[in-house]
Amino acid sequence: MSTTSAPSVTAASLSFAWPDGTPVLEELDVSFTAGRTGLVGVNGAGKSTLLRLIAGELTPTDGFLRVTGELGYLPQNVTLDTSLRVDQALGIEAKRAALHAIESGDVGEEHFETVGDDWDVEERALATLGELGLGHLGLDRAVGDLSGGESVLLRLTALLLRRPDVLLLDEPTNNLDVFARRRLYDTVAGWSGGSRVVVMVSHDRELLELADRIADLRAGEVTWYGGNLTAYEEALAAEQEAAQRTVRAAEADVRRQKRELAEAQTKLAKRKKYGQKMNEQKREPKIVMGMRKNAAEQSAGKHRAMHQERLADARERLDEAELALREDDEIRVDLPATAVPPGRTVLTLEDLRVAHGARLTGVFEVRGPERVALVGRNGSGKTTLLRTLAGELAPVEGAAVTHVPARFLPQRLDILDDELSVAANVARFAPGATVNEVRARLARFLFRGARAEQQAGTLSGGERFRAALAALMLAEPAPQLLMLDEPTNNLDMASVRQLTRALDGYRGALLVASHDLPFLDSIGVTRWLMADGELTEVTREDLERP
Repeated sequence: MSTTSAPSVTAASLSFAWPDGTPVLEELDVSFTAGRTGLVGVNGAGKSTLLRLIAGELTPTDGFLRVTGELGYLPQNVTLDTSLRVDQALGIEAKRAALHAIESGDVGEEHFETVGDDWDVEERALATLGELGLGHLGLDRAVGDLSGGESVLLRLTALLLRRPDVLLLDEPTNNLDVFARRRLYDTVAGWSGGSRVVVMVSHDRELLELADRIADLRAGEVTWYGGNLTAYEEALAAEQEAAQRTVRAAEADVRRQKRELAEAQTKLAKRKKYGQKMNEQKREPKIVMGMRKNAAEQSAGKHRAMHQERLADARERLDEAELALREDDEIRVDLPATAVPPGRTVLTLEDLRVAHGARLTGVFEVRGPERVALVGRNGSGKTTLLRTLAGELAPVEGAAVTHVPARFLPQRLDILDDELSVAANVARFAPGATVNEVRARLARFLFRGARAEQQAGTLSGGERFRAALAALMLAEPAPQLLMLDEPTNNLDMASVRQLTRALDGYRGALLVASHDLPFLDSIGVTRWLMADGELTEVTREDLERP
């Protein structure tokens, strides 16, 4: 990779297909230059695949790809070798050893070559760890069993220490708590100075608000929008409004052309009938009538062809106009059986202590269709608490009682059997439902026709989430308490909007563990439960404090 020119990423006619021949990208042309680019698109559009191609983890099937400058890549799923020390995970072990050797009096030339100009590497590493909330780790400590969020931040620290010219971030906030997200936002905000290139694949609204431009990957092409996420959404809304007007005009034109064709055919039929009548009455010589008939048939043929061509053109314009419209189908979960009366007690926690430390002193109750957010730092026990409430784990002390039918949707979405179809998975949870009832219910979750028979293991992230949600919501008995663990992880922005609208129609109580504050705000959360050793009720404003 050359560093003689400004950092950039350039792809021309880039194509990639999986080994089974399934295409992901076909002849894609795109270029990323200095600044922060938010790369958005629906699940399955190829965003993560594109980043992996740029990072060299995948090899293009065809086309041209060039990266100018040193590249750093933060993948969506970060795993670290737990046997490593922190300095090894950061990639600075050799430089530290060389520095310590020089400090001990060993002036071997190889040590100076290893250090190069990076004499303050230890200080920079400790400062960066501190800025990202990992100052407690130290450089000599073993990585051990870090939480998912800490693993992401440690990998990010390693990238920042390398100071890459091109930084690729794939859903970097997925496993970060509210506090770690703020540190990431600050890092990204200050990272793209000068000529640095940052490409972010994310559904995180706050992160995408830091973008200088948005690249929308759709149907194998990238459309560019200047500004951040808000500017993109405003521009997209204006585009869709214009597209709707174009569709309405095209539909009116098709109707008009159909009407004119019908009218022309009626006139031609009348002329033909008149000609036949004249022929029967023999008012003109036979040769003259024959000439008139031929001329009329030719004229009629041209007239009919003209109107049919106009109708075909109008239909083609309508098809083109409809292509510009984005599908925005909504999941519908407004199921009467899930409704909970306002005064009914749904959940009771009393002097509860669960594994890994989360503890509640006293009583906490959820009543009626309340919407409660469970927030807290990585590793604070939110998932363990939800698994305890779902009956998967026993409390260490105290009691957790659900008073209504409840269902739990885990982060891993592992309630689905990958070998079964979507319909068969739902049927497992609703054994009393007929095949037709299952398929009718699945249509509410956008699995219609053959899509209901798709194997669960082949679904995209967003589709898998919808299938898992459908299985729980259509279960018997219907859940009046729905518990969700990080439901927006790995969902594209369109799927997050679908989920938000779906939960708007849910009539039961919600308990949602999430670090995504804009999402929690959008679903109308009214109570906030903080897991930080002690389980305590807090306000939304408390979460904005440092």
